[in-house]
Amino acid sequence: MRILVVEDDANLNRQLTDALKEAGYVVDQAFDGEEGHYLGDTEPYDAIVLDIGLPQLDGITVVEKWRAAGKAMPVLILTARDRWSDKVAGIDAGADDYVTKPFHVEEVLAPVRALIRRAAGHASSELVCGPVRLDTKSSKATVNGTTLKLTSHEFRLLSYLMHHMGEVVSRTELVEHMYDQDFDRDSNTIEVFVGRLRKKLGVDLIETIRGLGYRMQAPADAK
Repeated sequence: MRILVVEDDANLNRQLTDALKEAGYVVDQAFDGEEGHYLGDTEPYDAIVLDIGLPQLDGITVVEKWRAAGKAMPVLILTARDRWSDKVAGIDAGADDYVTKPFHVEEVLAPVRALIRRAAGHASSELVCGPVRLDTKSSKATVNGTTLKLTSHEFRLLSYLMHHMGEVVSRTELVEHMYDQDFDRDSNTIEVFVGRLRKKLGVDLIETIRGLGYRMQAPADAK
C-alpha cells in the first residue's frame, strides 16, 4: 500500500515516513503544497497524510483541487490543536479525517489503516481469505494460524491483493502501489513475487487472469 506524506516540517515528515515504512507501507514525501498537490494528482496513492499549514499552497486548497479533479483517495489532515476552524474547513473541503498536533505517531497510523480499509470496503482490521488472515494493525499474516515469514515486497503484495479481494488487479497497478516514485519499476518482477507468495501460502488463492493480472479469493468464491 502506497502513502504520500505532505508535511513541511522536515523532522516530523521523517518521523511519519519512518513509522509508516516500518508498518509496511511504501511512502513518498512532499514538503510543500504545490509538490504535494502534483504528486497526489499524478500518482496513485492508497492514502495521503496532509498538513494544513503548508508553504506554496495550503492544505485546504490542495484537498479542494484533488476533489475537484475527481481524486477519491483517502486524505488524513494534520491540524493545530487550537485551530478548530481548520478541522471543519478540511472536512468540508473533502478530507476524510483529521489528527491534531502534537500527536503520537500511532494516532496517525491508526486512522490511516482505517481509511485504507474503508476505501476498499472492509470494516474489520483483520482481512480474511480462506485460511489466510492479515492483521492490518500488527502487519502480520497467518495461514491456518501459522505466521508467514514474508519479505517486505511479499507482504505488500499480499496486503494489496487482500484489500482488493475478488477484484482483478493488473501488474501495472501492483507496481504502482508496491514501489515509491524513485524505484526502478519493472512489472516482470511481480510474477516472481507472486510465485514466491503462492509457495509460502501453500493454498491456491491467487488466480492468474491471462492478459489482465491477478485475483485473490477464497476457493468457495472462485468463478
